[in-house]
Amino acid sequence: MEHIFMGEYDIIVIGAGHAGCEAALASSRMGNKTLMLSINLEAIAMMPCNPSIGGTGKGHLVREIDALGGEMGKNIDKSFIQVKMLNTAKGPAVHSLRAQADKNKYHLEMKKTIEAQPNLDMLQAEVVDILVENGKAYGVVTKTHTMYKAKAIILATGTFLRGKIFIGSSAYYSGPNGLAPSMELAENLSEKGMKLRRFKTGTPARCLAQSLDYSKMTPQRGDEKVIPFSFMNEEIGENKALCWLTYTNDETHRVIRENFHRSALFGGQIEGIGPRYCPSIEDKVNRFSDKERHQLFIEPEGLDTDEMYIQGMSSSLPEDVQHAFYKTIEGLENIRIVRPAYAIEYDCIDPQDLKLSLEYRTIENLFCAGQFNGSSGYEEAAAQGLMAGINASLKISGQNPFILGRNEAYIGVLIDDLVTKGTNEPYRIMTSRAEYRLILRQDNADLRLTEKSYKIGLASEERYAKFIEKKEAVEKELIRLSEKTFAPKEVNEFLENCGTSPVEGRISLADLLKRPQVTYADTRVIDDDTRPYLDYHQITQLEVQIKYEGYIEKQLKQVERQKKLEDKKLREDLEYDLIDGLRLEAIQKLNQVKPLSIGQASRISGVSPADINVLLVYLEKKRRENSKI
Repeated sequence: MEHIFMGEYDIIVIGAGHAGCEAALASSRMGNKTLMLSINLEAIAMMPCNPSIGGTGKGHLVREIDALGGEMGKNIDKSFIQVKMLNTAKGPAVHSLRAQADKNKYHLEMKKTIEAQPNLDMLQAEVVDILVENGKAYGVVTKTHTMYKAKAIILATGTFLRGKIFIGSSAYYSGPNGLAPSMELAENLSEKGMKLRRFKTGTPARCLAQSLDYSKMTPQRGDEKVIPFSFMNEEIGENKALCWLTYTNDETHRVIRENFHRSALFGGQIEGIGPRYCPSIEDKVNRFSDKERHQLFIEPEGLDTDEMYIQGMSSSLPEDVQHAFYKTIEGLENIRIVRPAYAIEYDCIDPQDLKLSLEYRTIENLFCAGQFNGSSGYEEAAAQGLMAGINASLKISGQNPFILGRNEAYIGVLIDDLVTKGTNEPYRIMTSRAEYRLILRQDNADLRLTEKSYKIGLASEERYAKFIEKKEAVEKELIRLSEKTFAPKEVNEFLENCGTSPVEGRISLADLLKRPQVTYADTRVIDDDTRPYLDYHQITQLEVQIKYEGYIEKQLKQVERQKKLEDKKLREDLEYDLIDGLRLEAIQKLNQVKPLSIGQASRISGVSPADINVLLVYLEKKRRENSKI
């Protein structure tokens, strides 16, 4: 059937989840006429799994998305119901903000933002094909045979691509939350040479809050002072809800073990690979048979619903078994389930088929983001969506791609891990994946990234001004604290009250702050009232820079050493088959990934230190040959 031409755009985004929203907003904010297509507009920023944003490692991503001019941080600040800073007993490198969201409000607030965004159209339509000619993507076709042309396409299909739900022996094609799956697009992508594979994720049951006995659970309160995600906000209100903690027990595990044979996971129906760091409850009971219990968090899904999310208990067991094992848990004896747990399997690509810009290697102007790239989680998806939107915009305007290094952002770690190392399971960011986490803290994401984003035309004038204000305020106060000194008699009583040792000679305010027992707020007792007003973000940055100065300097030196390898560039069209001394496996991997530098090449699985030495010798040889010309 002939296609009906409906219009032309600069960029088309397929999908309206967390990746699609960030991609479309970034593209339109950079001045491009953008179209965002979704099978169902109810899927805009939908939270089909955990109704939360942030957490260990993930909170860093949200702050970086915000620092670059993305929307996730601002959106959760509008729709949170409880906020907590995790890992506060540890150093600032692993402090991670996490917020429980009102999932419906999160969706509605993001939808409002998209509706009001200049240059951005949204449309409920199912894309069934991407138009490609001479190796370049130039448009899309929908199920109703309408066609839209564009200079670049961004694929952000989430778990919709040939999505399949599993509950016990029942299996049927569906997207998350009962929405329609995308079937034809998967077939057409395969026909275009895309190598698709199957990954799996899952979600626990939802139950009614009124059916639970909270007297048997431990309340989990948010922080007394609510810290915002967005650097644009200082005060965002108070916590509005409690979460609850309970545990599985021997009886729970017995019910699950006796029904292993009825689980889709163990029954062989599921072919997709699931996330190792977020296993189903039957997988936990099987793998960790020595554990007497597993913790479960009971979390509200919003303020205008009675539904509660049972975190830590996703499952593909049949509904009768779900009812049986949930009822063995303290506080859940009379549980009323309104949405059963399920596993979902979907198509995704091998991210090693992408460039670091997230452009697909063999189809020009086609960019990919989110769970379609083999990642897991809203935050990982949003980070990739933002970068895909940025790089698609830069590509069509003839500019170089915007690539963040591993020493510049967790986003850089995320994308480098996916593209360079690949993944055999749904990828999840963790602080342990970052070599330079002391300088990639969530508190300094704006200092690291906002100026970069402003230069490429994404961060707004207002955001840039806020960044400059923070940067200058911190720098000015650092100088003042270093220059202001006290005699022992002026500070020793104060130090004793803080629980730290006295001094014998004059000491600066900055040196006092290096002591772990002393905070910036504490020093108000001895400091005069001429100190400048600093907001939460500025004070946090000030304290971290002073208290961890030595450690930060040490890590910056490590970055400088690694930078020498990153600065040794490799041509994308380099024919590794012609380089003597490389092992066959290294040749295959290097040809697949096409690294942009020696540093990136050194992180490819299957490329040994000996292979890196061969590449270094090759580059030096070429440098000498060129110098003779």
